[in-house]
Amino acid sequence: MPGVKARPCEEGTIQSIRVARDCAASAKLWVLLATILASSIAYIDESIVNVALPAIETDLATSVIVVQWLISAYTLTLSSLLLVGGAAGDRFGRRRLFIVGISIFAAASLWCGISPNVTQLISARAVQGVGAALLIPSSLAIIGATFAENERGKAIGTWAGFSALAAAGGPLVGGWIVDHFSWRWIFFVNPLLTVPTVWIALYHVPESRDPEAKPGLDWQGALLVLIGLGSVTYGLIALPILEWSHPTVLASLSVGLMLLGAFVWVEGHSRAPMLSLAMFRSRTFSVINILTLLLYGALGGAFFFLPFALIQVRGYPAALAGAAFLPFTVIMAGLSRWAGGLLDSFGARLPLVIGPALSALGLGLMALMVSRGPYWEFLVPIVILGFGMVISVAPLTTTVINSVPTNQTGIASGINNAVASVANLFAVAILGAVALGILNHTLDQHLESATVSTGVQQAIRAAHGSFVIEPALSNTQGTDRLAAETIIKGSLAESIRSVMLIAAALAISAAAVGTLLPRSIKITDPNDP
Repeated sequence: MPGVKARPCEEGTIQSIRVARDCAASAKLWVLLATILASSIAYIDESIVNVALPAIETDLATSVIVVQWLISAYTLTLSSLLLVGGAAGDRFGRRRLFIVGISIFAAASLWCGISPNVTQLISARAVQGVGAALLIPSSLAIIGATFAENERGKAIGTWAGFSALAAAGGPLVGGWIVDHFSWRWIFFVNPLLTVPTVWIALYHVPESRDPEAKPGLDWQGALLVLIGLGSVTYGLIALPILEWSHPTVLASLSVGLMLLGAFVWVEGHSRAPMLSLAMFRSRTFSVINILTLLLYGALGGAFFFLPFALIQVRGYPAALAGAAFLPFTVIMAGLSRWAGGLLDSFGARLPLVIGPALSALGLGLMALMVSRGPYWEFLVPIVILGFGMVISVAPLTTTVINSVPTNQTGIASGINNAVASVANLFAVAILGAVALGILNHTLDQHLESATVSTGVQQAIRAAHGSFVIEPALSNTQGTDRLAAETIIKGSLAESIRSVMLIAAALAISAAAVGTLLPRSIKITDPNDP
């Protein structure tokens, strides 16, 4: 950054070999601290927002479709710009883009907290995605540039573990804030972490870039993928209300798919593509990204619906619902460094088969426990899911970085994070459409088959299109309220159970894809024929 002097380690002024080694080790610790703090900002925000979704839907008197956009607006801009963010970091400096991303994210978080209406809230979430698109690939690329290949597994494991530990209290604290204050206050957590992170990055993180990076950035490709993904997402989210045959749905999906096809064509002919298609010549790189798409689609879909299952179906307060995420994050924090060494001991294939398979088991058990069993019993599948993901994440991320030359780690991590973000985007849209369809169909079946009072019928009709139960029950009392609540909760539980099973199927598919990975990772230049 202009005006910031390099540290002695960067200038090479230390003559003693022993002192130089200590200096290098200290620099690595600072790099880990900065990237952990920055990643925690994104992780805390994501986990807290999920817990707050029911409260936001109720407070803003909006529908579940609008609530889906609170997630989708963030993941849409994140998915679309991650690749540009990775390429920009490689060209202009990873530390520089890292600091810019953190600053944008913090400012957008403040905007979220003071937004007077849902339109501004969705807009602010989209700007958060822009900041994250610069922040996330730069974090991993900085680690990749700082640590040697034989150190990256444990470094990434440490980064993932401490990031998860920092975020572990997010859902619990966020739920408590939602219960006792307002969901608006959850967005003011992020800026508190910004100042120390930027200070460390300015004074202790060395700048790095790709000397072979091509000039220019692929804004044409970014625009195509942004509009293409947005159009497809809009069609999928509108599907439960308008149905397949509606011109708006057909037009949105058709235009989106055409634009995404144009994006692939442009990337194949661009002089400085944001998506290097040549990288996919590597079998390892291609397989690992397919696995990422399936596994993170399963996780993103499940975590979107989990708060609704706990708060709306089971009736727990938001704080207790947030606490349910705690075992997952504690496992991720405590075992991620150990998991980072699995690649060295067993190669990529075994962890990336066992991890997704365990995740599928956890999601399957979660589906069975949506509406029954004590609170502690519901935590069992979350613990299993945590073990599955901790076995998967560090080996997956390390394999991505190790499958490309060092000078391309920024764009490689950008591609993989974009794939994970697209998986979350489509999971929320598709599984949301499926869940709404099942909910509305199940409610209609109750209207047709059950002999209920007029008041109960009105409550059931009012429950269509929403995952929040209370507004539908506002005009019922006594036995009518009890009957309507039983029917609506049962219908919501059935819809959530179905999408959890779909998420489990995605995770087991990821395990199957993991069997295609080679036993050892050979780094090759993707530009070689």
